[in-house]
Amino acid sequence: MKGFGPSAVEYRKLSEGSHGEQDAEAHPRSYWRFNKQDFLPEESFQSWANYRSALAQTGFRFKDRLISRSDDANEIRELRKQSENDMKPCLTWWDLTWFGFGSVIGAGIFVLTGQEAHKHAGPAIVLSYVASGVSAMLSVFCYTEFAVEIPVAGGSFAYLRIELGDFVAFITAGNILLESIVGSAAVARAWTSYFTTLLNRPSNSLRIHTKLSADFNLLDPIAVGVLVIAATIAMISTRKTSLFNWIATAVNTLVILFVIIAGFAHANTSNLTPFLPYGAKGIFQAAAIVYFAYGGFDSIATMAEETKTHQETYH
Repeated sequence: MKGFGPSAVEYRKLSEGSHGEQDAEAHPRSYWRFNKQDFLPEESFQSWANYRSALAQTGFRFKDRLISRSDDANEIRELRKQSENDMKPCLTWWDLTWFGFGSVIGAGIFVLTGQEAHKHAGPAIVLSYVASGVSAMLSVFCYTEFAVEIPVAGGSFAYLRIELGDFVAFITAGNILLESIVGSAAVARAWTSYFTTLLNRPSNSLRIHTKLSADFNLLDPIAVGVLVIAATIAMISTRKTSLFNWIATAVNTLVILFVIIAGFAHANTSNLTPFLPYGAKGIFQAAAIVYFAYGGFDSIATMAEETKTHQETYH
């Protein structure tokens, strides 16, 4: 593996020095601005002549991006200078711990457990979660190492630009966006399903039926509202988002504890036989599905730039 540059602590010292020089030159500009230079900063888009010249170099540029790689100095310093506005370190290890809980305790656990127990694993669904959890833990170790060495908001995109190059990072970025879209949509739609269950109504009764193709003919205004509210909170303040996450995750944890305690109190041991109705194959089939419940832990790595170092937390 390619060697990394400064650690998180050294990075803070370097960035503080560069920030002082940058602030001396100009104050950070507002996010809310609308001009061509902000949306199309590349030289290729500055004129039609530049654009035609760039098109003529498409083959060369593609080859260059295919084999080129970034480095830690570029990710930590140069790219951050281009953003003009720094992210304020306001999170601690405690915030990240709760973000970790919040990313895996949600619709995935509540919805997928019963579904996969019925279809693939039976009572052995507990082993499916163990298999998925071990797999996720191995990924977490990798993310932790990278996030400590390269504490920027790019997450796995930034790591892969350094290790495997721009092209692999570009493909990965598409997968990350797809994961976020599918995961957010699934969780938001689950809110509607839970709400209709609470009201003792059919699951699709609060969705708008349209004449579109089957499986695409239900509009979900509640899910849209949930996403808008969550996105608004996230944009207002990272710190407020963390506080909101504490509350939501605590409530979720209490619900899960209640389900576990109530389940043990009214358990029927005969339901545990047969324990492996579909064999080992069923366990791993279910594990591949319930891994969705762990989806989102990778987003914690993108908070590295907003997290205080050990020295900043305790001094």
